[in-house]
Amino acid sequence: MSGDVCGISADMDGQILQAVCDEDTMSSSSVGVSDLSDEILLCILRHVPVCDLLLNVANTCQKLHTLCHDKTLLTNVSLSEEYRADDTLVRRMLKQLANHVQSLSLNGCYWLSASTMEYIARCRGVTQLDVTGCRLTSLRLSRLLSSLSLLRSLAFDVTPGFNSAQLSSEAVDSLSRLSELRQTLLTPSYGVVPCCAQLRKLMLQFDIPDVTREGVGVCCQLMVGQSSVPHYKQLEEFTARLAPGEVNQTLLLLYLAVFSVHVPKRLRVFLVSVPGPNPAHWPAAPSLAQSLGQRGDLVALQLPRSWLDSASLKQALEGNSPKHLSFSRCPALWPQVFQSLLNGGVKDAAQLVSLNLSGINHAPYSECRISEDQLVSGTMSQLADSCSNIKYLNLMHTHYHHENSAGLEGETHLCASLARFKHLRSLTLPACALSDGLNTRNTSTQNTHPSPLFQGLKKVQRMGLQNYRPDSESSVSGDSTSGLALLLAGCPFLETFELIGPGFASTLPRLEPCTRASVEPRGMCAWARGVGDAHLAALEALPRLRRLTLAGLPGVLRGTGLIQLAKQCRDLRVLSLANLGSLKTMNYTAALLDTLKQCTQLQELRLEQPYLSANASFFEALSCCSRLQRVCLISRCGTFDPSATETFMERCCHVVMCHMFMGGTLVACRTLQKALLDRFSAERSALSVVIYPLQHEDLPSVIRDIPLTLLDRITLFQSHVAQPPHLSPL
Repeated sequence: MSGDVCGISADMDGQILQAVCDEDTMSSSSVGVSDLSDEILLCILRHVPVCDLLLNVANTCQKLHTLCHDKTLLTNVSLSEEYRADDTLVRRMLKQLANHVQSLSLNGCYWLSASTMEYIARCRGVTQLDVTGCRLTSLRLSRLLSSLSLLRSLAFDVTPGFNSAQLSSEAVDSLSRLSELRQTLLTPSYGVVPCCAQLRKLMLQFDIPDVTREGVGVCCQLMVGQSSVPHYKQLEEFTARLAPGEVNQTLLLLYLAVFSVHVPKRLRVFLVSVPGPNPAHWPAAPSLAQSLGQRGDLVALQLPRSWLDSASLKQALEGNSPKHLSFSRCPALWPQVFQSLLNGGVKDAAQLVSLNLSGINHAPYSECRISEDQLVSGTMSQLADSCSNIKYLNLMHTHYHHENSAGLEGETHLCASLARFKHLRSLTLPACALSDGLNTRNTSTQNTHPSPLFQGLKKVQRMGLQNYRPDSESSVSGDSTSGLALLLAGCPFLETFELIGPGFASTLPRLEPCTRASVEPRGMCAWARGVGDAHLAALEALPRLRRLTLAGLPGVLRGTGLIQLAKQCRDLRVLSLANLGSLKTMNYTAALLDTLKQCTQLQELRLEQPYLSANASFFEALSCCSRLQRVCLISRCGTFDPSATETFMERCCHVVMCHMFMGGTLVACRTLQKALLDRFSAERSALSVVIYPLQHEDLPSVIRDIPLTLLDRITLFQSHVAQPPHLSPL
């Protein structure tokens, strides 16, 4: 890390010299970092990782030593992605932070030992502490809480073996003063909630398997008899995110049992995300909606589709000015949602910041999809005018079919309506939303059966397919990109863009049963099949793009649009590609390799394709991503080169997550995994290597062992849709 800081300092010196040196007045002088004012230096030092700040930069000179210990730099400290900070470094750092830090986050620091957690007790001034994903037993948590009498916010994991009876009286006293709590439940338990009488914010994540490793079913019956049931008297915010499973839903209802008797008077945030098509019924939902509508200060709302009807939703929103709304997979609420947002059903729609309409107009593919089951561009234009400050918009699992026939006299494209959202920073769209209409040359074919080429039933031709060229009039699919161009021109500040085909479902088993229950077969939407390389190339108009997801796009033939995109989007940090083009072969390999060579700022890559060849050429191109930290490859019939994998890990010294779910034998996978761990674990304490056959029966158990902070990344396409917004991160 010290080398990185030296490089940053040297580069910074050069930039400052160029900016402040005037040839007329300072031709023979130079200005270094030490000559800058304290205010400028403090602004610069805010961008230096805290470990380097205290352990390296502070030792440079007396001036920097003083500035590095300035309270403005050390009050709020996060080590969440300081992957190179091992136990020794963290312990040294915590000693120096003891008298300064007030907010400390070690979220996702799964590699730190349990004994290192005890050093946190020295930071007695901490008021906010996040140790989610860290190794913490009941006894260690008790000792920690006993030392932190000023603590007001806590986030931690409730792991198997947790026992609240082991908490000391001093620890219970500290918990009684908490106003914010976030628990990740890995076993059925109330955790420390019964001890927290003053809670204003409660955030829960349920990730409990229905069956143990030994094959024994998990149940929550013992919890019903517990005497200390949470009452939430002061509660203002309640959020819950569930992984699939009956146990998680049962446990959620136990946490919500008190709502059937009494809804907290101050409640203004209620976000519950339950995956799957049939969430458990909760009879208290109507009374909750009535209570939320009475106060007029609702901030955020998300409920499973079976919990709310149109009348209750109208009652909940009326007179409120919410900032966050999610109606994912709630088609029955579609008319009421737009009526409330467009016709005065809310007090001030301009307050809305994030809106999740994923699957809100979804009609099962077995039924006849009619115009009422599609997004209407005119309605979206009205929505953009009413909700003018939306920054986060999710329209995944919806449909929009633009007709370019002359009889419609220039119907406004959906993308033109979306371009009216001038403040958008994150946008998720179905692939068909970008199409300018069916290709008239292939209309007869598309109106009968999907082309075998897009179904993956036909070999790719070796000749006759032209690579995409930016100056060509259209892509191979025959569609223009005029609609997409309108969107990009109106929303140039997009940082996150996700484009998901209607038939996509990841092959990873964690959330697959839930997603496959609601997706339609690949290739059913003719408009989505027309989105190809030209559309990908058009995304070059987003210079601020940092996160890009492309999944389930059969119209991508050669992937050459990716190259054009990568050349212009130089700040791309996260790239996720899945099931592009044919599923019987990987026809965009050459373009992918050229794309990776352009992604010099890339930190995370997730690649899912049935026939992926992770050979020497692939890893050589991937090695050009010198800042890469996390890589996940998913390929049912894919192959990998062990030697090339090891060479890649040697070249990319920042990689701490290497997950490969491929074809091949279990012996070959385990051999490579052991080789990588043996060679690189000593110098990379956070290293997580998982290499396993994708179709092996034990894969679910293997995935269960992956730290949740990494697991959420490799199941990105499902988890990001239902995840509540982080209203008040600890």
